[in-house]
Amino acid sequence: MGNKMKLKSTLSKGIYVPSMIFIIGVCILSAIFPEVTNSILDFVKNYIFINLYFIFVWSVTAFVLFLFFLLFTKYGNIRLGKNNSKPEYSFFSWISMLFAAGMGIGLMYFSVAEPMQHYTHTAFSDNSSLQRANDAQLFTFFHWGVHAWAIYGVVGLSLSYFAYRYRLPLSLRSCFYPLLKDRIKGKWGDIIDIFALCSTFFGITTTLGFGVLQLNSGLEKFNIVPDSSFFYQALIVIALVSISVFSAVSGVNKGVKILSRINIISVVILLLFVLFLGPTVYLIGTFTEGLGSYISNFFDLTFSTYANEELKQKWFFDWTILYWAWWISWSPYVGIFIAKISKGRTIREFVSAVLIIPTLFNFIWMSVFGNSAVWFDQNIADGALSLLANNPDMLMFSFLEYLPLTEITSLLTLAIIIIFFVTSADSGIFVMNGIATKNAPISPKWQIVSWGVLLASLALMLLRVGGLEALQSMTLITALPFVIIILLFIISFVKALIIDQNYYERDYSVSTVPWSGQSWKSRLGQIISFSDKQTTNEYIDKTVKPAFENLHKEFLKNGVNAKLNSFIDPNKIEIEVEYDLLNNFIYGVRNESKLVSDSLMNEQNTNDIENNRVFFPKSYFGDEREGYDVQLFTENELISDVLKHYERFLGIVSDEKNQLFTSRNINKRMK
Repeated sequence: MGNKMKLKSTLSKGIYVPSMIFIIGVCILSAIFPEVTNSILDFVKNYIFINLYFIFVWSVTAFVLFLFFLLFTKYGNIRLGKNNSKPEYSFFSWISMLFAAGMGIGLMYFSVAEPMQHYTHTAFSDNSSLQRANDAQLFTFFHWGVHAWAIYGVVGLSLSYFAYRYRLPLSLRSCFYPLLKDRIKGKWGDIIDIFALCSTFFGITTTLGFGVLQLNSGLEKFNIVPDSSFFYQALIVIALVSISVFSAVSGVNKGVKILSRINIISVVILLLFVLFLGPTVYLIGTFTEGLGSYISNFFDLTFSTYANEELKQKWFFDWTILYWAWWISWSPYVGIFIAKISKGRTIREFVSAVLIIPTLFNFIWMSVFGNSAVWFDQNIADGALSLLANNPDMLMFSFLEYLPLTEITSLLTLAIIIIFFVTSADSGIFVMNGIATKNAPISPKWQIVSWGVLLASLALMLLRVGGLEALQSMTLITALPFVIIILLFIISFVKALIIDQNYYERDYSVSTVPWSGQSWKSRLGQIISFSDKQTTNEYIDKTVKPAFENLHKEFLKNGVNAKLNSFIDPNKIEIEVEYDLLNNFIYGVRNESKLVSDSLMNEQNTNDIENNRVFFPKSYFGDEREGYDVQLFTENELISDVLKHYERFLGIVSDEKNQLFTSRNINKRMK
């Protein structure tokens, strides 16, 4: 039976079958009729870019503004999970995986090539050399900065929120629940996931294909392989996809995590090498100036469309709009992966890390490599690097020839490209399998391997016949419908956040408990004393337990299905009202402790405290809201407090819009 379970596929036919028909069909057309297919798809892509570019401009701007809104408002305090959730990964591991999945090979491919192409572009040929150099850095910052990560951030944050806060499957369809409700488990949900799977597959295949070309060029340049023929490209693909599959089978906690950490360390080493052995003072100065220029020109860059400048507008379509479309087409893949590793973070922490940290690193990276290349071209290479601007496969390695230890740095660059290739492929395999299985917790290893085989086979087929350009155009075309989907994500997300905030703000403070002032002497004694563990346990046994027992009897007498639950370590007792469809109501009190400051320990005006730790009875609730100290409550006041929370509970569950928080079967119904 166990072997059968290991062999049984977890693929959802409603998603997998139509996706494979479309993916394989497009790849075959691109392979058999590469020129015709590319011509048709390129025409569609150009039509979208030229006539509908404003959709990308306004949408990406909306993504940026929305994330900054979350960053600086009360919604930033909401946690991606239960209120007491903790992050699964350390901050360094989290950032490493996020960064490797989000940019990957592109950083190596474009870090020298893009600034040099802006620097030499005919649209800016009338400008001085200094102005072209400054603009090259500014445009590169714009394309790899906040706007790019805002696209990933909105998708990743929406997925994380609905998966961990609302307890829905980690799937794009889940982000539509406030709008579509249970309809997302049917054909509408399948259509969304089919689109995400196809977009992810096309994006990964084309990126890895171009990565192979750069890697092959580097290996050829250093005589590791004799030429750039298809035979050696095939060897590279087979070797690296095999490593990727092994890493994917190992899981996120092993393969992806380890490789990502290795890669970020390697990237930093290469970065520091170029910074300190290149024109250091020049690089620091231009980075500082470039950062200031980016900030001061942020809105101008965001809204510039060059409508009255024909030559510059063509550059705008070929670069800015293409980049926005490219990031959008990659966002299902990157968003799902980011969401997978972000459980337990707050929204503010997520936005800060995803939007600011990678952006700042990209700026440093692009400044060091791009500005070094421009400086070498102006002062040492005598224009030789400018002549290679349109050959990005070779440009990085040619650039390294102007630095010491060329062979060592080139080999390190090759190693980084390889690891980026592997981390992009293995995280892509992981994401595609998750989409196709509706996020099944466990899938057979052969199924993971099959994704790698399919990825390698189609990439090789397209490399063989030159069909990568057609697939790239297809990838960019998919960005138009998906940008509409992301905008709907925001609408759905805002609706959910409002419900979330209202739900947790609908609370009662301790001050609402009535106290007439009777027994004030005993209360003063309690206030100025600090309890030990035994005293707190006695309070729970002698005050809380009798109060709950009396309330329990009264619940049963009134036909309410309630029960008492007692626990030993830690000592706690709770009253629970059971429901069939709703989450149960729970009000409990447990023995908790906290550290006391040294200054209070040394005060003569307080009673003795042992070991800097005091104990107190703390309330807790079934929905993970923060509880409070109840040690001053009498039996009747405790009962009153429970009833106030029960009244709050009934008020919330009676409101249909709070269904996601109150339905115990929501996750089961969505699968």
